[in-house]
Amino acid sequence: MSYRAINASTATLTDLLTQEFVADSLLGSRFGAGGNMEVYARTPEEMSELDNTGLSVWLYRIARDPELLNKPMRRTGPDTYEYRPLPLRLHYLMTPVVNRENPDGNDPGIEQFIIGKVLQIFHDHPRIQGALLRGDLIDTHSSLGVRLEPLTLEEITRVWDALESSYQLCVSYEVSMVMLASDREVDRIAPVQRVEPGYGLIREESR
Repeated sequence: MSYRAINASTATLTDLLTQEFVADSLLGSRFGAGGNMEVYARTPEEMSELDNTGLSVWLYRIARDPELLNKPMRRTGPDTYEYRPLPLRLHYLMTPVVNRENPDGNDPGIEQFIIGKVLQIFHDHPRIQGALLRGDLIDTHSSLGVRLEPLTLEEITRVWDALESSYQLCVSYEVSMVMLASDREVDRIAPVQRVEPGYGLIREESR
């Protein structure tokens, strides 16, 4: 995948969440036609400032995968190798945002309904692939694993401190692997023309 794979992964998550919210008997009227809630790839703070209501799916951290980083290059021809892609793990903070201007106010019940549905969706879809992929991931063999991250209170507090905002109900998910293909030209090597076996005699050195 090209550098657009990160954006395609975010679009895949937001689209799946939107579809599942709209299909839900309780949340469908809020996220469907006529509703005022949407799934946004924005920070909770940005949503509040823009008076957006719904779910914030914020990509707050990108990390390299150390194990796949040193994976051998793939041979693409007799004399060519494909330069290894960059394996990434994406970390998303999922936060319900219900603004005061909303008729329901900051009803914790609505926030809990939304976060509960998020947990259910990704429990049912721990691996996203095939027809669920979006953007540059369409028609590829990509597969995104979605894992709930058990962050400590200190870790999640640091995230909210970075936002310069008070803590809100949220959950964090790790999405992997997102493979960023290199833009470098393929490496070319000279094919083996001849093999010459060598022989030698091992002798014990006398003292």
